[in-house]
Amino acid sequence: MTDTTAVDLGPQARLVARLAREVPDAALAGRTPCPEYTVRDLLGHLSGLAVAFRDAARKDLGPSTATAPGATTPSLPADWREGLPRALGEMAEAWREPAAWTGMTRAGGVDLPGEIAGVVAADELVIHGWDLARATGQEYAPDRAALRVSHAFLLRAAEDEGRGGGIFGAVVPVPDDAPLLDRAVGLSGRDPHWTPPTP
Repeated sequence: MTDTTAVDLGPQARLVARLAREVPDAALAGRTPCPEYTVRDLLGHLSGLAVAFRDAARKDLGPSTATAPGATTPSLPADWREGLPRALGEMAEAWREPAAWTGMTRAGGVDLPGEIAGVVAADELVIHGWDLARATGQEYAPDRAALRVSHAFLLRAAEDEGRGGGIFGAVVPVPDDAPLLDRAVGLSGRDPHWTPPTP
């Protein structure tokens, strides 16, 4: 689904970890651009995907790689403030191994080539990083390499889905001359101008 080569997930993983560290407890019940997720749920999802994609890179297939992302509401571990940054770091390190990008692996219960799983991992970090930053009022400037990979992946996915529906939701139209991040966000089914609802 993509012509990209392996991308270092480290910079984007560190950015997401920094965003997570800045989330106050009072924000955990807040809404996010994912209608079904609160901030707590989103952090739980990030915690789960960091472990799942770490294991997918290692070809360590088991419960963490077998569960579909929408199967249950994500649970936020009690130690998430330490555990999430650690898992994100381990995920990025695992994808630095060339072998991670070769052969077959599994993520979200789906068998797929390693190179595609790595691209999906980059996209998850970019888009959910935006979700978290937007929901908690933080500035967000994703890693450019990860953003380019995310945009290319989402563009191909939108074309394959006929630019509607599918696992990413209906595409939100964004001007062709909009910033690359806005275009990626729109392709993911989100409104780049989303803001948290007023209490």
